[in-house]
Amino acid sequence: MPRLEEHCWSCSCARSIDKEGKKLSTWLTRRAGAAMSSLNSHIGLAYSTLASNQGRSLIRRSLVLFAVGAFLALVLNLLQIQRNVTLFPEEVIATIFSSAWWVPPCCGTAAAVVGLLYPCIDSHLGEPHKFKREWASVMRCIAVFVGINHASAKLDFANNVQLSLTLAALSLGLWWTFDRSRSGLGLGITIAFLATLITQFLVYNGVYQYTSPDFLYIRSWLPCIFFSGGVTVGNIGRQLAMGPTEKVHTD
Repeated sequence: MPRLEEHCWSCSCARSIDKEGKKLSTWLTRRAGAAMSSLNSHIGLAYSTLASNQGRSLIRRSLVLFAVGAFLALVLNLLQIQRNVTLFPEEVIATIFSSAWWVPPCCGTAAAVVGLLYPCIDSHLGEPHKFKREWASVMRCIAVFVGINHASAKLDFANNVQLSLTLAALSLGLWWTFDRSRSGLGLGITIAFLATLITQFLVYNGVYQYTSPDFLYIRSWLPCIFFSGGVTVGNIGRQLAMGPTEKVHTD
């Protein structure tokens, strides 16, 4: 009798374990199927977005902004290096345009993100930017931005405080002349703050350095350059988002 009872108990346990295993297998199968279905739907949605006109426009604008940011980084960084404002280690300078290899792609990526962010913020706030929306105004904005960078490297002031105040006034003048939007001002200040923090981190870790730093490890006028750069790239991104047909000029 004890052996028979043990045999019956073992059989019932085996059936119970087998039943639980089937339930677990069925649950895992269903979960895997649901995950695969969700993944397939997301991939399909991403593919349809990229295949649509909006997706192609987004990619095209990103590439244009990346190219503009990389080109401006090469030119303006070369100007700073020639004036000994920024100093890179000798082993990274023997590259194209005597610049570190990582500067153009990093600045190009940042330009693409900022240029796409500006029209998105405008759309989210329900305040489409219509002030001086034409390519002639955008090109003048770029010229003023390059001029501000040129002034930071070429002009000689008694001290960095005077230079910083001058560049701050020029940067605000650039925003007032070519933007005048609250979103543009807010994004410009945010970009200047974040870019300054990143630059402080890079200089602190010895990636490169500034001569005569007066704001921790960098020059005090650098946030002004970042602010004016954010406004300039934002104007380019807004103009690209408008497309080639719409021309609005509102003073």
